[in-house]
Amino acid sequence: MAMVNYSPASLPAFKISFSAEKPGRFLRLDLGFRLGQRGTHTSRTMMLPELSAVLAAVPATGSRQNYVDAVVEGNCLRKPTTSTRRLTLQRLSELYGIDPDVPIFRVLRRLWTLDPASQALLAFSAALARDPLLMATAQSVLSLADGAQLQRDTMKTHLRLAVGERLNDSTLGKVARNAASSWTQSGHLNGRTFKIRRRVRATPQTVAFALYLGVGLGFKGTELLTSGWIKILDCTPSHALDLAIEAKRIGLLDLRVAGDVLDLNLERLDQKSMGGTR
Repeated sequence: MAMVNYSPASLPAFKISFSAEKPGRFLRLDLGFRLGQRGTHTSRTMMLPELSAVLAAVPATGSRQNYVDAVVEGNCLRKPTTSTRRLTLQRLSELYGIDPDVPIFRVLRRLWTLDPASQALLAFSAALARDPLLMATAQSVLSLADGAQLQRDTMKTHLRLAVGERLNDSTLGKVARNAASSWTQSGHLNGRTFKIRRRVRATPQTVAFALYLGVGLGFKGTELLTSGWIKILDCTPSHALDLAIEAKRIGLLDLRVAGDVLDLNLERLDQKSMGGTR
């Protein structure tokens, strides 16, 4: 089990409690998180339609090669050339893994067909975990009140803080446009020209995935109910706990709550990566 000791300098883009920023905490980067200052949103959005088409074309038990064959040979995305098919697969792989050996993708795939209404938020959470540029825009959206308009200059400011001078203003603007589109695909924003904040609806499946990601980034106990991964779901801690209890009822996780103590076991969600982890 590969773990990395937390260092404040190692997670420049993880703000508003997306990682347990405490010395001595261990981050499960082997689950498939991607850090740094580079991301797919320089050229693409979260690609929800493409992801949906690929997952519909390959059985849940499919191998990495099955996904490659579906995109490149089967052309399930209806791209005109082999080169564009391969490039699209590369971008999807950056965002989601598209490989059952990548734990985040494996759990996403496990949850995908359980509730179609959860799919956009499941995909967005995975993309957020794997694209530091998308992560850098989180505060500019989550800080908005329901009905407030997104200011793209605010989003660009947060991006600049995350990447420094690595991206020029033109590229930064493109990242902001792509990120705003992704936040729209996830349901957090509505509108084309003017992006208006809307609250999303959490489900047991999305809360289970949020807890999985939170554990991977060092949260423990009741901290898991206040992490950024829960905030992405526009979910209060008490509602998140109710949905976690429902996730237990439908067999996604094991959970015991006693007062302020929360004992969580995620082996039901993914025994391969979470065996023995609480």
